[in-house]
Amino acid sequence: MNRKSKLLGMALGLALIAAPFGMTGTASAAKAAKAAPLVIAEQGVFSAGGKVVTSPGTFVPEDQWEETGKGQTAHVDHASVLYQRPVKETGRPMVFLHGYGQSRTGWITTPDGREGWAEDFLRKGHSVYLIDEPHRGEAGATSTPGIISDKTLDQRWYTQFRIGRWENGRSVANAGSKFPNDDRSVDQFFRQMTPDTGMKSDMGADFQHETVATAVAASIDAAFAQTQKDAVLVTHSQGGRAGWKVPAHTQHVAAIVAVEPGGAPVVGSEDYQSLAEKKIPVLFLFGDYIDNGDPKLQATAAWQRMRQTCYDFAKAYTEAGLTAEVVDLPKVGFTGNDHFIFEDTNSAEIADFVEDWLKKHVK
Repeated sequence: MNRKSKLLGMALGLALIAAPFGMTGTASAAKAAKAAPLVIAEQGVFSAGGKVVTSPGTFVPEDQWEETGKGQTAHVDHASVLYQRPVKETGRPMVFLHGYGQSRTGWITTPDGREGWAEDFLRKGHSVYLIDEPHRGEAGATSTPGIISDKTLDQRWYTQFRIGRWENGRSVANAGSKFPNDDRSVDQFFRQMTPDTGMKSDMGADFQHETVATAVAASIDAAFAQTQKDAVLVTHSQGGRAGWKVPAHTQHVAAIVAVEPGGAPVVGSEDYQSLAEKKIPVLFLFGDYIDNGDPKLQATAAWQRMRQTCYDFAKAYTEAGLTAEVVDLPKVGFTGNDHFIFEDTNSAEIADFVEDWLKKHVK
């Protein structure tokens, strides 16, 4: 279903009504007050991709409370897409795909209530398409029900994703961290987490990459139908791994910006060939605390390995005459970033960096 509305306003529409409540401190409020009104021409929500499954048997309409599902259908495995188009649309549409345990919320606002990358790129003249991938957030209907974990894993998140350590019941951010680490922001960050309704484990080993990729491709095709422009796909973490498969399902990917993806395609693989054949420019972004991370934490070596796969990809890709760049943010002046680069206090400045890269490499 596609619900459209015309509006003028400062907020990101329906999805951002709650954003101001997340603000902590006067700095965020002052920045929001100074921001020029965000003028939006159109917004809506639609579903993309997915399938319909039918149970055997015959549905009896008179049996109002029939609960077995016999003869009935379920619409499942789709993405839910919130889109917004600015009045002055000068750039390509940006399609955002979240990572593990996340939803589109992370692109919309930050733990301390600042504007997210969605608003940043809207202000730069891009339409934005914010995906809740299949089995996550508002797209929870699934053909393969999983086990919703009730494990208490907040501190693993905090440590594994290089925000800092948890000591004596308190969050202790890494030295120089740009993560908004006050108590309210940490609470808001943890409450962004959302389960995957289609996975059997809490570590994502059975993540359905193809299901996600086809739904994201359908979202990109919908963005093309609305804008007549190929899209920039922005992925994060686990979403990055599904993102490499998207170009095999659509002709409308102009570039990929992979924010700390869980690895890059192996050179010569089907995913690699799909990207290379379509000459899709690729930008990898990695934050801090990888080369200088705590060697006692397993996550430090894990991130070094995942980043190395991106170096390997970029080397082969550029040697083939194509565009790929791995940017270690500390090496270009952005220090203190963790895995959630787009939620850190310098997120707007990094959005500017991405915009400059796109203008240079995406025609």
